[in-house]
Amino acid sequence: MINKNDQLLVQMLQNEWQLLDASIETLLLSVEKCKIIGVKHEYSFEEQESFDSLTSKFGRTSDILTQKVIRTTWMLLHESFVPFIDLMNIGEKTGIIRSADEMIGIRDIRNQIAHEYIPDALCELVPEVIELTHQLVDNVNCCANFLRHRQWI
Repeated sequence: MINKNDQLLVQMLQNEWQLLDASIETLLLSVEKCKIIGVKHEYSFEEQESFDSLTSKFGRTSDILTQKVIRTTWMLLHESFVPFIDLMNIGEKTGIIRSADEMIGIRDIRNQIAHEYIPDALCELVPEVIELTHQLVDNVNCCANFLRHRQWI
């Protein structure tokens, strides 16, 4: 029997999952658009906006996964708060995510994006963001399997 607090957490998790699902969908559309733009010496304003949009969506999607979905999952497992790196390592061991190293790398790039203000610097990050998006999606899929197994989503 699930208690009332857990019921509320499951509802919150389901709402967060819907946000994550929508975020992944728009992130993947941005990836495809940026792949078409490709690598050049100079980018138009519109192309730079596309790169900015991609990096923003990447950061937001990784935050929804790590700061909402995984943290709420952790609370549903009745575990005490742990720092991000510990959460990712335990998350890998328990099957919540596929790879702690990948998620830590994704977090590092997300932090870099958040602190970059020069458009050229963001353009340089785009190939790495595109590559890491596939890792992010793989970790989201792993998390989905974990949550579906527990019938939380």
